[in-house]
Amino acid sequence: MVLLKRSRSRSARTKIFFATDIHGSDRCFRKFLNAAKHYQVDHIIIGGDLTGKVVVPIERRSSGYAADYGDRHYLDMSEDECRELKKLIRDRGSYYVVGTHDELLELADPTTTEETFRRAAQESVAEWVRLSEERLRGSGIRCFITPGNDDYPEIEDVLKDSDVVEFVEGQVIALDDTYQMLTTGYANETPWHSPRELPEEELAARIDGMFAKTAPDLRTLAVLHVPPYNSTLDQAPAVEVVNGEIRVKMSAGSPMMAGAGSTAVRTAIERYQPLVSLHGHIHESRSAERIGRTLCINPGSQYSSGVLTSVIVSLSGDGAQYQFVNG
Repeated sequence: MVLLKRSRSRSARTKIFFATDIHGSDRCFRKFLNAAKHYQVDHIIIGGDLTGKVVVPIERRSSGYAADYGDRHYLDMSEDECRELKKLIRDRGSYYVVGTHDELLELADPTTTEETFRRAAQESVAEWVRLSEERLRGSGIRCFITPGNDDYPEIEDVLKDSDVVEFVEGQVIALDDTYQMLTTGYANETPWHSPRELPEEELAARIDGMFAKTAPDLRTLAVLHVPPYNSTLDQAPAVEVVNGEIRVKMSAGSPMMAGAGSTAVRTAIERYQPLVSLHGHIHESRSAERIGRTLCINPGSQYSSGVLTSVIVSLSGDGAQYQFVNG
């Protein structure tokens, strides 16, 4: 059954702002929220991979704060300087933990590091939810967020508890009386064994199950984190596992490129032909192409530089127009 929230005239244009793979970047998330009013859209969507990848230790010393971040060694920082470094770390999508030398030594234990990372990710998403509620409550703009393959289960409860942010994993949602949206952030298997991966046949079953719940009289927008295999949306450096280490395949001194998308996603698009499919996962493969009648879009990601790469999609009847934007 499709979940209804509000209706609009069938003649109205529906405008969507879509971004993905912001990987913990505070700056990118704030830009995402600001885009709602700036571009005068009806819906804003993050299609997966909200959380970062790294925790940066900041040591508290009697002489000030010290840290190694990027290619710099920070020493004897004041409170203000430390605050600026924290902001830089968060804007680029990493987390930080502050402690004495002895306290930070505990991070040498992989279990402690993992617990620290998960806690930081959960706290970050909780702060984003609070900010979303402050900015969007009463605006009429709907905010949809699903975790991606890199996101741990701990963030789900934070998203589900909000009355403004809509957690849409595995669901079919009516956007209005013309369009519906189905969403999953799960990915096909990767060499990195991220938290939300499925074999292709299980991913196919998950996607088929959502399409089976769609209303036949509504046009469908499919938000599928992984792009379709063998398309312009899924080209990434080819990798191989050598002695347990993941390496990029090289040819003539340059990375070899290969399709890293999902065959299950491609098959679903070819079979069901949604009006639009929105993807992410492959950061370097910003592109749009048609598979049959479906307009497939991957806006890419440049989160580590604080740039929000995104796409505005305007839906009208059976038509869809798009515009890539950077912010």
